[in-house]
Formats: sequence, structure tokens, C-alpha cells
Amino acid sequence: MTKENIKIAFVIGSNRNGRNAEQVAKYVYEKALARNDEGVTYELVDIADYDLAFLYDAKTTETQQAAAKAWSEKMASFDGFVFVTPEYNHAPGAALKNAIDYLNAEVNNKAAGFVGYGSLGGTRAHEQLRLILAELQVATVRTAVTFSLMADFENMSEFKPAAYHDENINGMLDQLINWSRALKTVR
Repeated sequence: MTKENIKIAFVIGSNRNGRNAEQVAKYVYEKALARNDEGVTYELVDIADYDLAFLYDAKTTETQQAAAKAWSEKMASFDGFVFVTPEYNHAPGAALKNAIDYLNAEVNNKAAGFVGYGSLGGTRAHEQLRLILAELQVATVRTAVTFSLMADFENMSEFKPAAYHDENINGMLDQLINWSRALKTVR
């Protein structure tokens, strides 16, 4: 039996200078590619590539309106998402929250997994994202990947993850692929 083809986005959820999100996302993305999952296409999507104004900002430029449209279309093209997020003050960063606020129908009946980093591995940011995405009718998978700034980074900036994270990466991806395929049948 041939498996349904799906597309999964690895969303780099920070746009600040000096961010760790890009190296974390690329690491997990490379792990996903190495799995050679049948019928699964993975793609890195960086919110820093979209000049998104704060939602409903009266000073939004035409360029930012075009970026919002491009962001919406890009996210609509996927069946599932891996949100890679730092944790700031027990929450995901403002840039990711703002980018998600631009979405609705584009992500309905799709699935999401989480990769986080912070003092507690981004777990509190994941919990908030679960609530936010539930409102958008996104099913979130149980297994999350959590990197510690103290244990998985040198000087809190150079990413050096421990090998034991591979089990959670694979578990999260297995769940995400299954849920993404299942939810594709209801869209």
C-alpha cells in the first residue's frame, strides 16, 4: 500500500539577531531528512524571511501586506508543522505568536510538533502553543523535543546537543507524520 504524500514545514520561530533557533531547526531538519520517510517532503521555513508587521498595525506597508500573503500561502502548502521556538518569559517569542496570528484556514485540520530550547527546554512555550494552535484547529502531537540552554549549548550560543535527543526527535516525527496523513483525509 502506497502512503499518502505529505509536506512538513520546520518553522524557525525566531527572527531576532543572535538567535539560536536557526541552528536548532537545521539540526532537527537534517535528522528528519536522514530518516528517508516514504512520501514525506520536509522544508525549512524561516519567519525572518517574511517582513510581517504586527497584526492589525495601522502602519502596515504594501511590502508587509505582500509578505503576509506570501506567509499565508506558504503555510497553506503544508500538511504538518514542526514549530522550533525559544522560550522567553515562559512563552514562545512574539515573532512566532504574531506569525501564527496571521493564520487560520491555512492550518485548520493539520498537525504540529514542537522543538524548543530554553532553561527548561522550551516546554512552557510548547504548552502555550498547544492552546493557541487548538483554537486554529491544529492537532498537536504529544512528544516534543526539548533542548536545554545549559546542557545542549556551549556558552548558551553554540549548539551541541546530546545524542539522547534523537529518540524524541524520531518519536515526534513518527507521531507528526501519522497525524498529518490522517488529517489530510478530512480536509
